[in-house]
Amino acid sequence: MAIVQVENVNKRYLLGEQEVQALTDISLSVEPGVFLAIAGPSGSGKSTLLNIIGCIDTPSNGRVLIDGRDVSGQTPDELADLRARTIGFIFQTFNLLPVLSAEENVEYPLLQLRELSRSERRERVKHYLAMVGLGKYATHRPNQLSGGQRQRVAIARALATHSKVVLADEPTANLDHKTGEGILRLMKDINRKAGTTFIFSTHDRRVMNMADRLVRIEDGQINALGMRAGDKWVFVQDRRTTDEEPEI
Repeated sequence: MAIVQVENVNKRYLLGEQEVQALTDISLSVEPGVFLAIAGPSGSGKSTLLNIIGCIDTPSNGRVLIDGRDVSGQTPDELADLRARTIGFIFQTFNLLPVLSAEENVEYPLLQLRELSRSERRERVKHYLAMVGLGKYATHRPNQLSGGQRQRVAIARALATHSKVVLADEPTANLDHKTGEGILRLMKDINRKAGTTFIFSTHDRRVMNMADRLVRIEDGQINALGMRAGDKWVFVQDRRTTDEEPEI
């Protein structure tokens, strides 16, 4: 069963008195354990699609299923509970709370999971900070950490809720080349070892080169769906007007 199922989704916004069609008839199936890149230029609709998958935004029409659960028509509280237990988020600006330490930032979303005791929360925090190589920096606040370290805290926070899907919106955009490469290798390693599904919104070639699934989106429409076969891409849907493919 797909972990994410998007069916005939459209998204329209009102910009002043003008209606803007952000997404048009998007259908997409994401299998558990994939490392998927949604790629496209700025304004293509990739972040809108990621927000709809993450239940941050809702489609104008169409249907979205997360882990087999139809999220259409659910209340804000129900969507918040789904996000807390199923979906982790990693953003390009890290979105850490500056007054909290690294361990407190990782623990913060766990406070919504009332079935966890304080000792269980602490154990999870310790485990995931160690996983991303930041056990020694648990008491440091964000302004005492480098950009790469802050992004590692964000990764630990996304994983600590035992998320089945991690959504990453341009996670390397604010990092230098070497640091960005290290962050991507870390996420790929977690994907392989833990089977966590990663979905990226990106125009970074490095992300596309590491992905095993690719969705190319332009003007709010999917124009290519590809999967990696060895060192080649096989496109099961292809509306592109050029033969451009991601670099390997």
